[in-house]
Amino acid sequence: MPVMTRRQFMKAGIAGAGLAAGLSANAPAGASEPPNIIFLLTDDQRWDTLGCMGNDIIQTPHIDALAASGVVFDNAYVSTSICAPSRATYLSGQYVCHHGINDFQKTFSDQQWAATYPAILHEAGYATGFVGKYGVGSDMPEDKFTFWRGYPGQGHYEQKDDQGNYKHLTQVHEETALEFLREYGGKNPFCLSVSFKAPHCQDGDARQFIYDPRYSELYDDMVIPPPETADSRYYEQFPEFFRNNNEARKRWEIRFSEPELYQQMTRAYYRLITGVDRVVGALCKELDALGLAENTIILFTSDNGFFLGEHGLAGKWYAYEPSIRVPLLVYDPRLPEALRGSRRAEMTINADIAPTLLSVAGLTPPNTMQGRDLTPLIQNLETPWREDFYYEHTFNHPGIPKSEGVIGQRYKYIRYYESSPLYEELFDRREDPNEKQNLAACPEHAGSLRRMRERCEELKAQCCRNGDISVE
Repeated sequence: MPVMTRRQFMKAGIAGAGLAAGLSANAPAGASEPPNIIFLLTDDQRWDTLGCMGNDIIQTPHIDALAASGVVFDNAYVSTSICAPSRATYLSGQYVCHHGINDFQKTFSDQQWAATYPAILHEAGYATGFVGKYGVGSDMPEDKFTFWRGYPGQGHYEQKDDQGNYKHLTQVHEETALEFLREYGGKNPFCLSVSFKAPHCQDGDARQFIYDPRYSELYDDMVIPPPETADSRYYEQFPEFFRNNNEARKRWEIRFSEPELYQQMTRAYYRLITGVDRVVGALCKELDALGLAENTIILFTSDNGFFLGEHGLAGKWYAYEPSIRVPLLVYDPRLPEALRGSRRAEMTINADIAPTLLSVAGLTPPNTMQGRDLTPLIQNLETPWREDFYYEHTFNHPGIPKSEGVIGQRYKYIRYYESSPLYEELFDRREDPNEKQNLAACPEHAGSLRRMRERCEELKAQCCRNGDISVE
């Protein structure tokens, strides 16, 4: 792992002094030193798969405990629902059309990397660690972190220790994250990014969701209700171009096409999430043992949502609620008691995370970042906030029609821009939260459709322009 030279150490010390001096603008009253940061990112975890998000079946006690003492964002979304592009957005604070990483091969240029949250924190004197699935291109930035335990590609759940004994990948993430805390905790401020594979499926494996055997009986006595829109008529509502060779439908066939198969797969998916929860508990316990708990901020979210059979689909990619809505909570032990356990209804997106991580460290996010700093919301300060955001999915795959649109407070507009004739969807989110009725062809909604089209063009122009960005 990289070792700091004397010159780097002195530079880091100067930067650290600057962090402490600038912290008061962004930290709760009474904070006097740069906080440690742990950023936990799951893979393919939809918003409603935590107890704190209203799921009374899944067991996530440690994450729920953080939520009870932190701030929960009930309307958190991603602007692109696919692993690599979304992860690039988390790192850069930019929309995909701006950072340009819309597939699994592209990676950051050196100039782009210098404007990511881990690069900026590292330059400012933070010890930076990365554990787990990196997921952005094949070039690993291991020399850009103080501590690197990342891997390319998707990773495999079934691992072995040095003696050849079975070890689940989530447990490997736990052990390496604890290794980082024990090595760097207390020496200088740190930012540890833990990027789980769970609960992503194991592509190509018939079992799909390969959980730790310790959870093999968990949820066996539970019946998980299938979604209302799993009924075949909702898939049949899609036009022919969408249903032809659709990758999400193919995955639905192998996961959810029969009632017992749905129970089997969904229970396994839940077991993977409970495995992540165990890691959260272990990290919190270690922070307490090391005397770091009172100055370590923990942010938990996911790179995108996930269909569990809604609209007859599996996977993600499309701009429907199960695919784009994610859990998001921030635990800051420095917050006053009155703000702990609060919930925010504002619409947040994945681009907001990078500027937020910098802000809580006392740093001003660069104007290359398009997201919004969440700290005013965390601190319950009045601040103007977005009413909508631009959604894009430009990954090139023959079984995934490309789409873009606008997700607003009242209406959602989606268009599959390569279809001929153009296929558009308009949903009334207030009256139809499960997106069962497409209103785009209804004459009485022609005005709303026109306004959403115009807003889509406006937001697209704002999000995709080149050059530095002034964040309003």
